[in-house]
Amino acid sequence: MTTAPASAAPAPPQPAPFEPMPLPRALGYIAASLVIGLTQGIAQGFISTNIPQIAGDLGATTTQASWLMAAFLIPRATMPLLLIKLRAEFGLRRFAEVAIVVYLAVALMSFAIFDLRSAIAAQFFAGMASAPLSTLAFLYILEPLPPAWKLRLGLPLSLAAISVGPHLARVISPALMGDTGWFGLHVMTLGLAAISLALVYLLPLKSPPRVKAIAPLDLVSWALISLGFGGVIVGFVIGPIRWWTDVSWLGWLLAGSLGCLTLAVMVELNRSAPLIDIRWLVSPAMLHLTITLLLFRLILSEQSSGAPRMFQALGITQGQLVPLFAVISAATVLGALALVPFMKPERVPQFHLVALVLIAAGAFMDSHSTLDTRPAQMMLSQAMIAFAGSLFMAPAMMRGLLAAMARGPNYLLSFVIVFISTQSIGGAAGSGVFSTFINHRQAYHLQVLREDLASTDPLVMHDIATRAATLLAQVPDAALTKAQAVAALAQDASGQAYVMAYNDAYLVTFLVAVAALSALLLHIWRDWLAAWWSRASSSSPLAVSPESPK
Repeated sequence: MTTAPASAAPAPPQPAPFEPMPLPRALGYIAASLVIGLTQGIAQGFISTNIPQIAGDLGATTTQASWLMAAFLIPRATMPLLLIKLRAEFGLRRFAEVAIVVYLAVALMSFAIFDLRSAIAAQFFAGMASAPLSTLAFLYILEPLPPAWKLRLGLPLSLAAISVGPHLARVISPALMGDTGWFGLHVMTLGLAAISLALVYLLPLKSPPRVKAIAPLDLVSWALISLGFGGVIVGFVIGPIRWWTDVSWLGWLLAGSLGCLTLAVMVELNRSAPLIDIRWLVSPAMLHLTITLLLFRLILSEQSSGAPRMFQALGITQGQLVPLFAVISAATVLGALALVPFMKPERVPQFHLVALVLIAAGAFMDSHSTLDTRPAQMMLSQAMIAFAGSLFMAPAMMRGLLAAMARGPNYLLSFVIVFISTQSIGGAAGSGVFSTFINHRQAYHLQVLREDLASTDPLVMHDIATRAATLLAQVPDAALTKAQAVAALAQDASGQAYVMAYNDAYLVTFLVAVAALSALLLHIWRDWLAAWWSRASSSSPLAVSPESPK
């Protein structure tokens, strides 16, 4: 049994007439959208930002605490696949109310964490509960806006609220952690969840008619896709930490994930009403969009996995990074606001051109870092990259949404799966690839530096003697001061190797952005040539119409 051809796709239903909403109530819905979007983004950022501190509170190693991030991301990436069906079957209003109540309950459950196992379980349920919040943030901002402004204003603002959350988490985490540790983060998460709960009940969403949406094979496909996505996320989160070749189960896990995704594709291809339309997803237009989203997600890993970890290796504390991430948060919001006056489907390539230029410039600036580089020196480059992220994401999602809605409501879920997989899995994969590259290049540069720092080198001996003389006033033992000087020199070499590795990664990001920019320019030039040739052919005096005498 095969999927119905594209020509047989049902026509999209006609939207209900728009009813203007009083301005105070409309502002309330927009505020609810922003609060809900920030709630789920900040909750995710709290974990990724504070893994070392959380590990200390739980009495675990940083490697063990990394499972918290994997536990949060797995349901966060897979639950939206099923939630769209649940929303259609049980109604939008009930979906919103149940989703936010579950999120509040999970936030309360976090206070019962007492060891690593309970923390992993709590983070798994937190990821599951936060999955509907992105959808709610989007729906709440669409509710009061007229049709002409739903994608033009609503989409950039809701995506900005969701994207800025992890950056804001880095801004407020140092103050919240303080002397209370992880408890302060739980209180903040609970407070945001309570505010979101109140807003959802005070400002109900309009529910379209409920329909029977869930079929038994939908659950089978969802389970297979979830297992596949989950295995990939675990592999890319844990792989760079445990190292890919040191643990055999990583290979088996990734192979099993590929097998589950293959089975899911086989099931979907042989259904008359599939959960996702595989044939549409592998069409040239959707493949182009998927590759574009995935590539951009990988490039943006420079910001989430680059600068923060480099500064951590240089001994910069979380508190010292607050101004940098405040600037990044502001640039993310400004990028979204800059889209509003100009965003149209035909301008998507122009937005992507500007975004790639900004990313390439920012990455090239970062590739000249040294041991003396501090957060203030990277504010401009990181702000450019954050601004570019907003310029890219909303237009790309608008193009995908319009393509899906033009074919019918059943195709919307297929696009949502593409967007979720490229962002959630692409984010985890980008971070994993970035960390793997850094570890490999750091080991290479450290080996080269150690060979250059031979103890017989006169310059090295002079450096050690200078350091030892400086320490001699504090430690009278000459042998001990020499040992401390050698250890300090080795530590400097290790730090230099890390900086050189990050510079290599920034340079690769720059080259990838330039390559993507060149490909986009060629694509635009090809489209322009095709349009010019079509106009020239139609206006040529040599063109003969079928009715013309021969």
